[in-house]
Amino acid sequence: MGATEWVVVAATPGDLVAARTQMGFSLGWHIVIACFGVGMPGLAVFAEWRGLRTGDPAWEGLARTWARSMGVLFAVGAVSGTILSFEMGLLWPGLMGTFGDVIGLPFALEGFAFFIEAIFLGIWLYAWDRLPPRIHVLTGVPVLVAGVASAFFVVTANAWMNQPRGFDLVDGRVTGVRPWGAMFNPATPPQTVHMIVAAFMVTGFGMASVYAVGLLRGRRDRHHRLGFLVPFTVAAVLAPVQVVVGDWAAHFIADNQALKLAAIEGLSETTAGAPLSLGGIYTGGELRYALEIPNALSLLAHWDPDAVVLGLDQAAPDLRPPVNVVHLSFQLMVGIGFALVALGAWQAGSWWRRRDLPGSPWFLRAAVLAGPAAALALEAGWVVTEVGRQPWVVYGVLLTRDAVNPHPGLVAGLLMVLAVYAVLTVATVTVLRRLARRGPVAPQERAGEPVSQLPVSQRPASRRPGEAER
Repeated sequence: MGATEWVVVAATPGDLVAARTQMGFSLGWHIVIACFGVGMPGLAVFAEWRGLRTGDPAWEGLARTWARSMGVLFAVGAVSGTILSFEMGLLWPGLMGTFGDVIGLPFALEGFAFFIEAIFLGIWLYAWDRLPPRIHVLTGVPVLVAGVASAFFVVTANAWMNQPRGFDLVDGRVTGVRPWGAMFNPATPPQTVHMIVAAFMVTGFGMASVYAVGLLRGRRDRHHRLGFLVPFTVAAVLAPVQVVVGDWAAHFIADNQALKLAAIEGLSETTAGAPLSLGGIYTGGELRYALEIPNALSLLAHWDPDAVVLGLDQAAPDLRPPVNVVHLSFQLMVGIGFALVALGAWQAGSWWRRRDLPGSPWFLRAAVLAGPAAALALEAGWVVTEVGRQPWVVYGVLLTRDAVNPHPGLVAGLLMVLAVYAVLTVATVTVLRRLARRGPVAPQERAGEPVSQLPVSQRPASRRPGEAER
């Protein structure tokens, strides 16, 4: 051939699966780390404030201990978040190339929030012993606000994918872009509140589970008791709140994403007086082996036991989400949610009767499991949100298969990203375990500050004359 010919090979169905797997895995990994970026600053700042108010060194010890972990998790979250930002453009050019102007605003605002969080986290971590205590506490507040703001901005973009607004589509071209209208779409209120509450729950139960292990091993000192009680109480209080918020989100889905609700419940046919299904497997075009509560789905979805609930038959088979994945994920999320409410009620009952934790070791064993269980419920909820929208990447507007990168080789990218996350996981766990083995940070460990300059309440106890060194 006299001239060079370029042969363009289209992406295969395997590339689409690889792209979805890579995005799902990256998001699932990052979202747990991001939760600690949302919830942990508030707990650490509260502990520091209590130490300042009471003069109790145990509070400041907690704040300093949590600060070390925050620094590690923030660095790791920055890496995984950067990977996600690249994946949005590299894996889904059909989405970003078409709708980048529509959903660019929340990503830009999230960038500002991230930089504010990074700046003030640096000040909070490294100026602890260089600023007056009251000023130092205040420098932690922007970290909390920016962390919550980052979560809000990112979730508004995802909410837009569920309820696209803020643009006009004329002959396949996006015109009349209204970024604020896109950002504050109908799905934004329930979805952002649901996520932010979940972030505080994952943080609270996750942190408490670490101290529950210590309590089970007999470490009943004030540091471990406070380290358990503070985050556990926050998460336990929010657990019933999340049930209410979840009901709000479910009503929104019933009114605006009826096909997703049908997949959640495995409802194959449009039904008046639809039952609520507990458990079961969707096979042969129907949900089998489920416990059904008559008329309960119609009542919960539309406040009317005889209301019509649309089924999977409202859409062609190729436009239906994978039912079993969505249904079982929803069941798992709800089951864990109510179990966490019950665990919080157990602790509240004991505290009300005798101002102490439940005496049974089974409570602490359950608390150890509550941390990973809360993270698992979070992941299951995101599966419902994302997979329940399929096969649409932008609901009712753009199919996922039309948004994926059309070039082949995405499987290689998936393998590379899995290797990167394996290294990140090992490194993160190793560093956090080393920090945990170092134990609580004592107030006298302030860098460059002699013990004589500490408040009297925070100085180590002096020995009697002649007392032997230990």
